[in-house]
Amino acid sequence: MKIFHGIENANISRPTVLTLGVFDGLHLGHQRIMQTVVERAEATGTVPTAMTFDPHPRAVLHPENAPPLLQTLDQRLAAFEFLGIEQAIVIRFTKDFAKQEATEFLREIIHKRLQAKEVYLGKNFEFGKNRGGNIEFLKKMSAELGFYAAEVPEIRLRGQRISSSKIRHLLSDGKVNSARRMLGRPYGVEGVIIRGNQRGHTIGFPTANLKPKNRVIPKFGVYATATLIDDGWRRSITNIGVRPTFEKDVEPSIETYIFDFDGDLYGDVLRVRFLHHIRDERKFSGIDELKAQIEKDTHRALSYFSRQGTKNMLDLA
Repeated sequence: MKIFHGIENANISRPTVLTLGVFDGLHLGHQRIMQTVVERAEATGTVPTAMTFDPHPRAVLHPENAPPLLQTLDQRLAAFEFLGIEQAIVIRFTKDFAKQEATEFLREIIHKRLQAKEVYLGKNFEFGKNRGGNIEFLKKMSAELGFYAAEVPEIRLRGQRISSSKIRHLLSDGKVNSARRMLGRPYGVEGVIIRGNQRGHTIGFPTANLKPKNRVIPKFGVYATATLIDDGWRRSITNIGVRPTFEKDVEPSIETYIFDFDGDLYGDVLRVRFLHHIRDERKFSGIDELKAQIEKDTHRALSYFSRQGTKNMLDLA
């Protein structure tokens, strides 16, 4: 996939079928948009293209209300490629960019620069100065400029609208199964493995301590997880929290115990996907009670992994 950082760097040589948005999380609704773009590009002999914004527009215009993002930019771009997008344009969102009128944006960037033949938006997406552009405005301008425009119908899950904000709320409640259904895959984080206090080694459960790049972390507690090592997803169990039995850390930690693995991962970038919530974080009377609980937790995790269908879950991770 070609990635262009900034419209001024976008070397567009062929007409495009285009979508634009933040697309945080690439949930099922976003995936339907990407599928539409890819299918229409194949049908019209054009290039499936996605334009995204970094940082989130609200982080620039209303930072006090800006949501933490489910994905890093690199994760978002990797998801674009996985979904069949062949070109991605990353627009650095600034206050100056926000001043551009919707009409100018469509004429100069979408029509002339990106040679859009078809443009697809998600429901309620708005663009341009003071959010002056919406789907009706886009349809009106597209007729004038000579391209096709449409809104892709949203997806609902069990009657609920799928949205990035809803997924963030589910994760903050520890409801990783519900979040997975909206994402179409388990939620995951990635980060560098750092040295911890080695306490896991002393009680027989050595853990990899993850310093996450992602800002959205599930609720404190213990989870059955999948961890990517050497291009394969391994069964694991992960604790998120402040380790209240021993001390109250200022920063939460993410500690992952990988079943049947004893390699050295320090300094590596690790990906961990959350499959099932086992229990909330709690304080224990001491190391013996904690060790007994960890043994119960690992048993519950292994029981979860033995269920029919869990292999497919690992494949999704």
